[in-house]
Amino acid sequence: MLSETLTEGLEEYEIGATIRTLRVAKGLGLEQLGKHTGLSAAMLSRIERGQIFPTLPTLLRISMVFGVGLDHFFNAKAEKPVASIVRAKDRMRMPNKMEGTPQFFFESLDFPVSDRSFESFLTEFTDSSPTEPHSHKGAEFIYVMEGTLDVTIKKDKHRLGVGDSIYFDPSPEHAYAKVGRSRCLAINVVSPK
Repeated sequence: MLSETLTEGLEEYEIGATIRTLRVAKGLGLEQLGKHTGLSAAMLSRIERGQIFPTLPTLLRISMVFGVGLDHFFNAKAEKPVASIVRAKDRMRMPNKMEGTPQFFFESLDFPVSDRSFESFLTEFTDSSPTEPHSHKGAEFIYVMEGTLDVTIKKDKHRLGVGDSIYFDPSPEHAYAKVGRSRCLAINVVSPK
């Protein structure tokens, strides 16, 4: 149980409201966010409503889903940096789902930057079965660096090889699947608008 002083201090940061804003902007429901973080929808709801405060490891798991650093929750009023570098050694590799066998792993290439115009990821597709179809607002771009990737939008399948790229409207349901046994590595850029 937190003291009244600690509770008041944490309430000033409005962490729950910030998480909710990020979730809504990304078009995720509580259950979808739960699948990515390993937290229950009920727990996430309590965090968003300010009934409980997440631990730093929990907040870090949430921040990685949205591609933001922990500072996004504590320095919202700080000046934006002119440039931000993410060193390869500092990236965290995350599975696309916390339960079951992951179909791909992703690393945020721009996580320390808050209030980004887009999010970029290095994605390694590890499974030949299609990912669960999903949709979101904005625009999406994929550039294949290694291997072959199928991108299915609605019912149209687009096969991409090394050096191929695709830009598409992600509002219709879409899914990804690695083709063959070779490693499949891609850069994925998502814009929320």
